[in-house]
Amino acid sequence: MSLSPDQIAEIEAQRATAKPTLRAVSDGMEAHLYRAHEVLDHGFIRVIDYMGDDAAIVQAARVSYGAGTKHVSNDEGLIRYLMRHWHSTPFEMCEIKLHVKLPVFVARQWIRHRTANVNEYSARYSILDREFYVPAPEHLAAQSLVNNQGRGEVLTGAEAAKVLEMLKRDSNMAYDHYEEMLSQEGQQGLARELARMNLPASIYTQWYWKVDLHNLFHFLRLRADAHAQYEIRVYADAICKVVADWVPIAFAAFEDYRMGGATLSGTAIECVRRMLKGEEVTQETSGMSKGEWREFIGVVG
Repeated sequence: MSLSPDQIAEIEAQRATAKPTLRAVSDGMEAHLYRAHEVLDHGFIRVIDYMGDDAAIVQAARVSYGAGTKHVSNDEGLIRYLMRHWHSTPFEMCEIKLHVKLPVFVARQWIRHRTANVNEYSARYSILDREFYVPAPEHLAAQSLVNNQGRGEVLTGAEAAKVLEMLKRDSNMAYDHYEEMLSQEGQQGLARELARMNLPASIYTQWYWKVDLHNLFHFLRLRADAHAQYEIRVYADAICKVVADWVPIAFAAFEDYRMGGATLSGTAIECVRRMLKGEEVTQETSGMSKGEWREFIGVVG
């Protein structure tokens, strides 16, 4: 992981400075605050700030003062009810701001989630570092033959070595030209905003990403899923660990109802009822397409 000396000094100073506050804090999140968690070969996530906890979700749902007279068991039941019935605004009362370092091609997937506030490192004003994502050999895979946006078998032997060598060579060559265009002896050099266009999508960028818990759960449901691209999934997995410590009750409900649950159509529910009555149901008699039936069987077994 490549934290700059300035970033390391900033983290150490922030961790060493405690400030009294009257606002609610999450002990689990306080342990993560400012710390960098490694992701991929040069990336990381770290919590810059947060607002709210499990109690804030409950308080918003009840519009009450403080903890009130309810017990923790009641709070858990309410949060599970809110998650089960797809309520959103109580979860929006919690927010998190992350500092993320990630490859540009991962950032372009990530930014499709348009429900956050983002401020990215600007290559118009600053020079990007010579840092590129190079997949580990076990993640260097061929195109899937059944999924147009997925991976198939892992490359091995000479083919894998050739691909890795090309990735490294091409990235460094592009960066050499980037440096050459920016600054040449006795010449003015190309503007940074133009020179950057020659850089590969594997180069690392950084941003601050602030999002509420409801929209963060939506991001995690899609990006921490086993079908998500590996390079963004590992970031989602790292965030999941932080969120589990921040709002443990809400995250447990999220895991149960969103990550571990499934949505069934009216047709699928009718098929389940027929199966429970002992009726044999096939794709031909289900009223579903082949794709729907395959997904249905994947859920009910």
